[in-house]
Amino acid sequence: MTAPWWWSWLLTSLGLLGLWLAGSQKRVGWGIGIATQLLWAVYAIRSQQYGFLVSATAYAMVYGRNFRIARAQREREGK
Repeated sequence: MTAPWWWSWLLTSLGLLGLWLAGSQKRVGWGIGIATQLLWAVYAIRSQQYGFLVSATAYAMVYGRNFRIARAQREREGK
């Protein structure tokens, strides 16, 4: 079973949006980034491209780590 061709474009766009917003210190960016990785996992399974499961897991872990660091920094700064 394959995923529609446009999925990869949609997921790439969502991932870039998440990075942009997170880099602009918008909390929603982290959420979009992590949610997009869940969608990449679905894409990997549907398209039988299981290497994407590894990258989605790694990206989600990095998003989570960076979110925790940003949150701790905001708390230290009193924001």
